[in-house]
Amino acid sequence: NLNHILCTSTSTSTSSVCIFICLYITTMASISASTTHKVKKVKAPAPKSKRGAGVGSIGRGVGAGVGATSKKKSLSKSSAGSSKRSIAPKLKPSTLSSPDQVGALKSLEGQELSDRIDDLVHRAFGERSPFGEGISRPHTASTTADRSGAAADIAVACRELGTVRVLKRHGVLAKMEAMLLPMGIGAIFGNEDGTNHGGGMRKIASAISLASMTSDGGSSTDGITTPTTTGSVYTGVSDSRKGKATPAEAREGGLLILRALCEIVGRPAEPYVVPLLAAAIDECSSSSGSVREAADDTAVAIVASCHPIARATLVVPILFEALQSPEWRVKSCALERLTQCADLSPDRISPLLPEIIPKVTPQVWDTKPQVTRAASAAILACCQTNANPDIRPAIPAIRNAIVKPADTMKAIEELKGTTFVAPVDSSTLSILCPILSRGLKEKQALSKRSCCVVIENMSRLVETPDAVAPFGPLLVPELKKVAENVAFEDIRDVALSALKALTKALGHSSVDAAVAAVMADEAKAAEEEQQRIEQAREEEKARAEELARKEEDERKQWKEAMEAQRLLDKLALEEEEKKKQEEMMKKDKQKKSTKTAGGKCQGCGLKKCRKTCLFYSG
Repeated sequence: NLNHILCTSTSTSTSSVCIFICLYITTMASISASTTHKVKKVKAPAPKSKRGAGVGSIGRGVGAGVGATSKKKSLSKSSAGSSKRSIAPKLKPSTLSSPDQVGALKSLEGQELSDRIDDLVHRAFGERSPFGEGISRPHTASTTADRSGAAADIAVACRELGTVRVLKRHGVLAKMEAMLLPMGIGAIFGNEDGTNHGGGMRKIASAISLASMTSDGGSSTDGITTPTTTGSVYTGVSDSRKGKATPAEAREGGLLILRALCEIVGRPAEPYVVPLLAAAIDECSSSSGSVREAADDTAVAIVASCHPIARATLVVPILFEALQSPEWRVKSCALERLTQCADLSPDRISPLLPEIIPKVTPQVWDTKPQVTRAASAAILACCQTNANPDIRPAIPAIRNAIVKPADTMKAIEELKGTTFVAPVDSSTLSILCPILSRGLKEKQALSKRSCCVVIENMSRLVETPDAVAPFGPLLVPELKKVAENVAFEDIRDVALSALKALTKALGHSSVDAAVAAVMADEAKAAEEEQQRIEQAREEEKARAEELARKEEDERKQWKEAMEAQRLLDKLALEEEEKKKQEEMMKKDKQKKSTKTAGGKCQGCGLKKCRKTCLFYSG
């Protein structure tokens, strides 16, 4: 090739030929036996499946024919974060969509208006409407679209005629409660039998102004007991076995009415729909898919429409109770709604972080991945509501440390480089203290030193002793252990300096006073816990004694009943034997007598024997 180039270079300048030769020699010299060559592989296009194309083109809309690769990517993206459904379109009325129809409704009075509203309620529940269809006409099956339109009609009637007039006076709210809460508000979240194994609403039923709970004039909280322990298991049973005897269509209709009230009526319906948020979240565990979708959409609408103060004071306690449910769908929905509250009202959720973090953190270790992802997203959203600008860049690392304890030191190293300037309040401490307490228990001495540095910097900017007081038992004992037991003097000095700063933040004069106060608090907490355990044991013992007494009474009654039955059987047997003896005596008498039972002679068959009869007596 080189000879060919030299021979054919008559028309080329000599300098250019020399440059080309030098470049060629340099390139060849750089190639050795160890040189690797990268070959770009061209992936062959996947064959198109006629069956997949046909399925994707039927009723899927635009973008239905996306390949399998894009579907897998979308699925992986959706499974990486929390499961979020698309936003449901707003409900539209079916019979009250025009001003003329609304005007016709306003012109009704008395019984005609009541019949009209009852007709809408029946259609929303998927039941037969005796006023609109009649009894003799055939009844068509109700669909979700029909129930949605009827629910929107009820909401329009509330907006035009008045919420109290429609919901209270015409009994719409009482009918919804009968469908959604047939056993009362205390029977939801796994408390159908009244023993409260999975949660309960007693603690918040008294705190919430349950405007909807007295719509029928009676008490709806009968049989509510005090919460006890809870288990995190999946029941997986049908609605009927959970005690929900109302039809699925009726429960879906009640949820659709709540959602329509939030979307169409708005703030005037808030006192009636917020207390029923617990019922909506509880229906997320329904065995019917349509009911689950309606419950999820209703819960989203209720949280979005309520007042910011109501989200912190009413909604969050309901979500805490829902986290005690044994159903994983209920937990997932509650965590998603907590994330929604954090997004909508960050200034109201931030002061609640000392309560939210201990409640949500155990859900990270749930057996269901949906609950785990929802808990991780809720922790991140709630932590981001904190207004402290110093720790805001480290919040994702702190969330990762909460979800994955192996990443604790990564979060602490990021906090170590943070310069605390803004005041540290209780919400900031609730985010940092659990991670720092875990870091102080690490085996490496340098990790403990990093935690001590962060604690010292943080303690100097604590606003009030009351803010750090709940977290003193977490940090003071561990800091004391580090200051006394670590072999390196430098680390002991840093730990002692951090302990002094924390002691000053707690409002104590010395380290010994702080340790004594923490130990006193620990002793008091232990004593209270011991009293609670003793009280629980006494209650359990009383229940066991009551159960044993009932069993003894039942056993005694059973023995008495069996003895009475035995005596009755004995009397019946004696009576039967007596009858048999009388029957035998009667038969023997008949055998010895010449006359039959009718008085006729057994020889001649006449009542008066002939002279020729053997038994003739003259």
